[in-house]
Amino acid sequence: MVINMKAMVMRHIVDMTKNATPLELVEMEKPVPRMGEILIRVRVCGVCHTELDEIEGRTPPPVLPLIPGHQVVGLVEKKGKGVSRFKTGDRVGVGWLFASCGRCVYCLSGNDNLCPEFRATGRDVNGGYAEYIKVPENSSFFIPDTFTDSEAAPLLCAGAIGYRSLRLTDIKNNEKLGLTGFGASGHLVLKMVKFMFPDSEVYVFARSEKERNFALDLGAVWAGDITDEPPAKLNSIIDTTPVWKPVVAAMNNLVPGGRLVINAIRKEDIDKDYLLQIDYPRDLWMEKEIKSVANVSRKDIEEFLTLAAKVNIKPDFTEYPLVEANTALNELKNRRIRGAKVLQIS
Repeated sequence: MVINMKAMVMRHIVDMTKNATPLELVEMEKPVPRMGEILIRVRVCGVCHTELDEIEGRTPPPVLPLIPGHQVVGLVEKKGKGVSRFKTGDRVGVGWLFASCGRCVYCLSGNDNLCPEFRATGRDVNGGYAEYIKVPENSSFFIPDTFTDSEAAPLLCAGAIGYRSLRLTDIKNNEKLGLTGFGASGHLVLKMVKFMFPDSEVYVFARSEKERNFALDLGAVWAGDITDEPPAKLNSIIDTTPVWKPVVAAMNNLVPGGRLVINAIRKEDIDKDYLLQIDYPRDLWMEKEIKSVANVSRKDIEEFLTLAAKVNIKPDFTEYPLVEANTALNELKNRRIRGAKVLQIS
């Protein structure tokens, strides 16, 4: 007998300004775990801006239809042969990294996020906007008991990628950090900084007044619009926006030798002309630099979950039933953001 499950499925690349319902609720066959895989009954799945990049074609899935979603928390329901790390009933999480080769120089150095055979959950394979998902056991993680399901889901991507971004800034205690954009990842980075670098000041740039007020509530010393000039030059800035204008503005706000870390899998083309406004002596001279963040490694997720549990870093979030995935995505598209968004699956 074929056992079915419910899932929200993407069938086509669409422009969400013209099609507000890119995902369709369907019933499909429940996956069966193979060698080294586990079957997870999904309880919640976080909603990420990367889903918009998939739907609108900036990082398109290689095959359609597809179930998106890569911030998954659920219970192990069944194990394939060779699985030894987990037992049935364990609560586990799955992030963006679905698989890597395990052999290349990047995998062997702990930077499996850079592997040329990297495959992403919810883009290259079916993801977590569904009642079940199957994944390799080595791409799954125990969820600390201190977190509820909905608290844990954003930590697997927004939190872990924020953690990697913060490490890549090379910031020291007492230095000044800027955050451009203040969504799921940004607000978790601010919480990390308060613990890891208690004498550092955080400056937030966001278009929305609600986001700016939220940042101040969480401990930012200053919050302004994307193009506002902060009261001091900054040692490092993390940009989590999907556009180019904030990149140009950020470079002008760095100290000599400062670093901009861009935490975005893709940038939209709507304002790419802003790149022509980069002025070498003003924005890049004096040894300023730009560094991108590519995906997230297994090590990042493991380390961040441990850190978050130790110091009680928890996201602010809004919950939606699975059938309202399109609503959550449209709110993200239209910048109606306060913290993270999480789908309740089962």
